[in-house]
Amino acid sequence: MTSATPPADTEIPPPSLEEVSAGIFAYVQHDGSWCLNNPSFITSDAGVTVVDAAFTERRTRDFKAAIERTSDQPIATLISTHNHADHTFGNFVFGPKVTMVGHENCRDAILSAADSAVATSQGMFPNVDLGNVKIVPPTVTFEDEITLYAGDMRLECLYVGPAHTNNDVVIWIPDREVLITGDIVFNNGTPLVMSGSIAGWLDALDGLRELGAKTLVPGHGPVCGPELFDDMSDYLRFVQAAARKGFEADATELEVAMDLDLGRFSEWLDRERIVGNLYRAYSELRGEPLGAPVDATSARAGMVTYNGGEPLRCLA
Repeated sequence: MTSATPPADTEIPPPSLEEVSAGIFAYVQHDGSWCLNNPSFITSDAGVTVVDAAFTERRTRDFKAAIERTSDQPIATLISTHNHADHTFGNFVFGPKVTMVGHENCRDAILSAADSAVATSQGMFPNVDLGNVKIVPPTVTFEDEITLYAGDMRLECLYVGPAHTNNDVVIWIPDREVLITGDIVFNNGTPLVMSGSIAGWLDALDGLRELGAKTLVPGHGPVCGPELFDDMSDYLRFVQAAARKGFEADATELEVAMDLDLGRFSEWLDRERIVGNLYRAYSELRGEPLGAPVDATSARAGMVTYNGGEPLRCLA
C-alpha cells in the first residue's frame, strides 16, 4: 500500500559525498527512506569530527572509508544527534579512542534499550543484515549546549528536544551558516515523531529558523535550504489537525490513518509513519507530558497494517 518489501534485485544509488562548505561533508545515503540516514564530518588539521554513524556495520565501515579517503587526519570526535539505531548502531566502528558526544538523554536512551535494540530493529526490518553490532553510547554528555572546535571552526551543539526524540541535538556552524539537523529535518521523507513531541518539534523549528542557516544537512534526503523548515511544520500541523478530528470522534489512531487523505504528503517516502505520529498526537491531546512513552509496539504494528501487512521498506 505504501512501501512494500523491496525485491531482492532492488537497486538504489550508492551514497554520495557532498562538500557543503569547505571542509564540511555530507554523506548522503539514498534514497533517504527507513534507516538510510545522512552522517557527516568536518575536517581540520586537528582531526576529523564526525556527526552520526549509520544503521549497519557495513554502511558505517563504508562511511568511515570515505572519511579516510578525504582526510589523512585521525577521527577524533563523534557526535550523536539522537539515539535512534540508524544514527548510532555503527558507533562501535569508530573505536574506543574516539570521543563520543551526545545529549544526556541520548546516552540514557541507548543504555536503557541496549539489551533489546538489535532484536527490535531486526524485527522491524527482517531483510537487513545489521552485521556484528555492538551498542556504544556517548561518553561525554551535556544538557543544553556544548561548543566543540574542529580546528578553528566553531561547532555549536544545541539541544532542541523533545522533538523527533527527547534527545535531539543539532550542530550549528555559524561561520559557514551550515546547520546539521539530524532528524529535525527530513527532505522528501515523512517525519517520525512517535518517540518525541509534535508541539516540541514545532517549537524547535521556530527556534532554528532564527539561526539564519543557509544550508541544511538533513537527517534523511538531499542537502537543502531553510525552506524545509516550513515543510516540516506544515506536516506536523496536518497531523495535529487529523488527530484532533479523530480524537473527538473516538476513532483509533489506525482508523484515522486508514481513512486519511495525505494530500501533498502522500508523495513523501515512508508515509506509513502517519500511524506512529497519530499515537504521539493522541498522547498530547490527552494532556500527557511532552515526550511521554506511547505504545510503541501497537504503533509499529499499526504501521505494518497500514503497509498492507508487509514489513516496512528498508534498503539499508
